[in-house]
Amino acid sequence: MDAGEGPSWIAALLRFERDGDIFTVSSPRSDHGRLFGGLIAAQGLAAAAATVEGSKLPQSLHAYFVRSGQPDIDLVLEVERTRDGRSFDTRRVTVRQDDAVILEMLASFHVAEEGVDEHPVAPPTISLEDSAVARQLPGLDDRFEMRVDGSGHAWSGPPYWIRSRRPVEADPVIEACALTFMSDMGLMATARPPGRRLVLGEFTAASLDHAVWFHRRFRPEQWHSFQASRLNFNDSCGLVSGAFYDEAGSLIASIQQEALWRG
Repeated sequence: MDAGEGPSWIAALLRFERDGDIFTVSSPRSDHGRLFGGLIAAQGLAAAAATVEGSKLPQSLHAYFVRSGQPDIDLVLEVERTRDGRSFDTRRVTVRQDDAVILEMLASFHVAEEGVDEHPVAPPTISLEDSAVARQLPGLDDRFEMRVDGSGHAWSGPPYWIRSRRPVEADPVIEACALTFMSDMGLMATARPPGRRLVLGEFTAASLDHAVWFHRRFRPEQWHSFQASRLNFNDSCGLVSGAFYDEAGSLIASIQQEALWRG
C-alpha cells in the first residue's frame, strides 16, 4: 500500500492499546446487535502474534465463541504465552467484555521450513469467468467484491469468489488476520439443516467454534474461491468444512466450523 493511503480496513480494526500481554481494542458499532465472530477471532490472532518473537507466522487457530460480542463495549484480550519453542510458539487468548469471557482461542505460530509442498487438486465449484456480481449483505460491499453463480444473485454463503476492494498491507500477519475475518463469512449458512430456508426471523443461529489452518500466504486483494460443505448435522449443530483457493488453484487455508441452528 502507498504510505499516503492510510491503514487498510483490517489494519484499522487491529489498533490496540497494549499493557504487557493485555490488549484493549474499541468495539465497533453494529446494526445487528452483536459483533461479527470473524472480527473477534482476527483481533485475537493479532494480539497473539504481537507476543511472538522472530520469524514465526500463524500456522493455525482454534477458537470457541463463548458468548456473543456486543457493539460499543471495549474488548480486552489477555494473551498467555503457553510455549515458546525453536519451531513453534503457542498462545492462548481470552477475550472479555465487561469481565465476561466471549472468546477463547489457541493459536500456533511456526517458522517456515523447506520441504514437500503439495495438496490435492480441487477445482473451483464455480469459475470466476462464469460468475456474476453478488448482491451482498449490508456492511460487506464497501470492503469486498464478491461473485457468485448466476446473474444478480444474492449472496447466501459459499461457494463464492471474493477479494478486498483495497490493498491490504504486505504483512503476513495482517494478511492472516484478514483471512481469519473472511473465513467466518457464510459458513453458518452452509451449516443449516437440510431443507431449512435462509430467511431472517425464522431461526436462531450462532457460531460455536471455529478453526483455521494457514497453508500458504494469502493476498486479500487477489481473487480467491471460498468453498464449503456440510459434514454433519445433529443435536441442533451443523459441522462445516471450508477452504480458500487462489486463482491458480493453490490451497491457501482450510477452515472448519460448528454452528448452532434452532427454529
